[in-house]
Amino acid sequence: MRAKTPQIVALGGGGFSMERDCSLLDDYVLSLIERPRPRVCFLPTASGDADHYVVRFYRRFSATCEASHVSLFRRDQGVGGVETELPPSGVTCILFKLTIKLVISGGRLSSPVAPGRRRGGAWRAHDLDEVLHRAWRRGVVLCGPSAGSLCWFSEALSAFHGPPRAVRGLGLLPFSNCVHYDAEPERRTQYHRFVADGMPGGFAVEDGVALHFRRTRLRRVVSSRTRAWAYRVEATPEGVVETRLATSYLGAAGGDACEPPAVGAARSRQKRPRLSSRRGAAAAATGSVKAQPLRA
Repeated sequence: MRAKTPQIVALGGGGFSMERDCSLLDDYVLSLIERPRPRVCFLPTASGDADHYVVRFYRRFSATCEASHVSLFRRDQGVGGVETELPPSGVTCILFKLTIKLVISGGRLSSPVAPGRRRGGAWRAHDLDEVLHRAWRRGVVLCGPSAGSLCWFSEALSAFHGPPRAVRGLGLLPFSNCVHYDAEPERRTQYHRFVADGMPGGFAVEDGVALHFRRTRLRRVVSSRTRAWAYRVEATPEGVVETRLATSYLGAAGGDACEPPAVGAARSRQKRPRLSSRRGAAAAATGSVKAQPLRA
């Protein structure tokens, strides 16, 4: 059997956790799996294994997928209603036997990863960081919104219940990441500051937008909203450059099924000035995705 290509779909925000009446991003991820009823596993660690998050997951996926979840804080596994203690080998077994697509919840990145500690965090306590590396190499499609996006990158900007700060991810993707780029305008200023101070260049993503990576190469940028974007952000001798990336809307032409309330969206964009950018600055890092530089 031919080995499957490692893939990650990193959502700036959206999917079943934020867009209850819209499934465009979820459907896109499922379209990458070549089987009629894929096995999907949910890790809600970053949300503290919140019940409401797990319920949303099953409501969205149980009808069309073989859905399961692994709860590390509560030590239960959502496989046939079984609750049991999970040693590290048990987590490995669940992921590799039950999973073709793995979904990571949004929430607090330090809950699963615990940046700065060699063996800290719920994932590392169960060797789940190593499990996720192996799952990715074997072709399990990894995805998630918010913290479920940040975790795949080398570094990220997190602002969960506090001021924006740099955190370390699993390092599967050798870039930095910033999510909720339009919903929380202060993240843009802070992300530019961190990149200028030495954080690796990377990708800023608005709600409703997803980055699709094959191996470590950005293959495509997709959106559930017609006016949502992703950006390449990198340091240059002239300063930090932000380049808007070509984004494919997944809905019907002329429609915008997942558009948030217009007032909030308009307010966030009015606060964001445009930056000058050099043409083609992101081309090397983004593969087949064409850059659309922002100009003052």
